[in-house]
Amino acid sequence: MADFRVLADELAQLRTEGRYRPLRVWESPQGVSMMSGGKTYLQFSSNNYLGLTGHDDVKRAAVQAIERYGVGSGSVRTIVGTLDVHAALEAELARFKGTEAALVFQSGYTANLAALSSILGADDAVISDELNHASIIDGIRLTKATRKVYAHKSMEQLEKLLRESASFRQRVVVTDGVFSMDGDIAPLPDIVALAERYDALVYVDDAHASGVLGRSGKGSVEHFGLYGRVHVQIGTLSKALGVTGGYVAGSSTLIDYLLHKARPFLFSTAPTPAVAASCLAAVQVLERCPQLVRRLWDNADYMRSGLQALGFDTGASETPIIPIVIGDPAATARFSDLLAEDGLFAQSIVFPMVAWDKGRVRLIVTAEHSRQDLDLALACLERAGKAEGLLSA
Repeated sequence: MADFRVLADELAQLRTEGRYRPLRVWESPQGVSMMSGGKTYLQFSSNNYLGLTGHDDVKRAAVQAIERYGVGSGSVRTIVGTLDVHAALEAELARFKGTEAALVFQSGYTANLAALSSILGADDAVISDELNHASIIDGIRLTKATRKVYAHKSMEQLEKLLRESASFRQRVVVTDGVFSMDGDIAPLPDIVALAERYDALVYVDDAHASGVLGRSGKGSVEHFGLYGRVHVQIGTLSKALGVTGGYVAGSSTLIDYLLHKARPFLFSTAPTPAVAASCLAAVQVLERCPQLVRRLWDNADYMRSGLQALGFDTGASETPIIPIVIGDPAATARFSDLLAEDGLFAQSIVFPMVAWDKGRVRLIVTAEHSRQDLDLALACLERAGKAEGLLSA
């Protein structure tokens, strides 16, 4: 009788390599302190950058939406699934991102699959940074477009690929705004300048930039002052905005095209009313509370400086995503486990999420962390670093 012995063997290999990480079940809301297995941890692995997951206005919007609409949307958007709250959210997102229109999806991952598979055809070329998110890579795989990859943030290679691809119907340059594993920022002004010189479209995934970059948290385009020069902006509603879902923002032509062509939009039930309403409330909170973004950056700069002063390798980080680069997957897992034993939760990130020799514990600093939280974390990290031989005793 057939079974999954092949899969069992692969799982055993993951355990041997230190890459097997079972799900940890949490018993408390998202926040700085969280409980798992009856133990409270100081938590540094959540994408809840601004603390909006627990914001009273956001929670209240969800409850009111359930009372008004019920718990489900009942259909896909193109039949009877589009409620006025969906339309209101999309209008608010377009205004927030400085575009003509926006379209909401079930996740940021889905938004990338939908947009890339819809706008790219066999006569097109897509040019992608080598460290782009998996959802971008998978979205590109769904297309028949010619695929070209440039070395991370290499404008010399990008220009070479743009020159070589002049014969294609359209070229689309795709990049993350903030790279999720290293915490560095894409050189978007240079990318835009090259794209304009070679008549290419620019596509930016701002999953880790919206709510983080820019004076008011509107993302990469605001951060660099590039309004009107980026053709596709992808965003998530599950990170800085604290809820769930994703969206595409751009011209009315782009959004109308996706509405008619994007299979994940056409064949998925609409986001629930509570999700749409709470996302709308979260955007509104961010717009009236820009001090959350300033607090986030103050905390990130303090934490990064503290880690570097201790002697940790924080890689290319320049945002609230701060990796401690260790290398070997097994050593990375041991370091994460030592932190957990000391009451600090910081998840290990290993292959295939990063290169085999680039394992790291990824810290994500939030606006909710107090200075005391940061100092406690630094002390815990120092103890674990010395115990694991990452820092001199």
